[in-house]
Amino acid sequence: MSEYRPRLNEEEYDLILSHRNKSERRILVVGDIHAPFELKEYLPFCQNVYAKYRCNQVIFIGDLVDSHGWSYHEQDPDGLSAGHELSLAIKKIAQWYKAFPVADVCIGNHDRLASRKAFSGGVPSRWIKGYNDVLGTPQWTWGERFVYDDVQYIHGEGGTARTKAKNDMMSSVQGHIHTQAYVEWCVGRKFKVFGMQVGCGIDGTSYAAAYAKNFKKQAIGCGVVIGGHTATNIMMDL
Repeated sequence: MSEYRPRLNEEEYDLILSHRNKSERRILVVGDIHAPFELKEYLPFCQNVYAKYRCNQVIFIGDLVDSHGWSYHEQDPDGLSAGHELSLAIKKIAQWYKAFPVADVCIGNHDRLASRKAFSGGVPSRWIKGYNDVLGTPQWTWGERFVYDDVQYIHGEGGTARTKAKNDMMSSVQGHIHTQAYVEWCVGRKFKVFGMQVGCGIDGTSYAAAYAKNFKKQAIGCGVVIGGHTATNIMMDL
């Protein structure tokens, strides 16, 4: 005779699931923000995803700041000054820091613009403040690459996530490409890896995004990676 197992209601099942996943890494991956030019709805969207998927870790995939005012490209003459833009970006990022006080941050090409300008101007690195000092995010860890559960997280300036995963034979998560959001698996006889493009949280109507006005529509969303074995894109309703 088979053992009788009572049917669990949804609350009991969720409780068992939460205990089972207590030690499993559940990472919310936040797309490119480009503060202060992100969509105002993007932060609450990411907070809801964090709660819904019971995440216990956060990685920002890069380009937290846009740096339009000190870009090497042409700036909008009617736009914000570099100082005003930075002040607004700091205020915006303070909201993200309050929501996610501990996080890893991949350094994106837009995040590097200030230090690149200083380098071009011959300013020694000792004169330059760190990201946490400027943005007021003391508990965030900034780096070029993070690895958890055999999955690498990078900003992704060298190509697509699917190409990075195949080249490195390692599951790879990246941002940088604002018009793509996907998870694609590459499976061989003795390996199985995925590439994830996260999407972004940029306000495509802002003047800082005018360079892409004739591109595809931005893929607004974030990603969740569970234990290195499950990856999914969550797209925002617009």
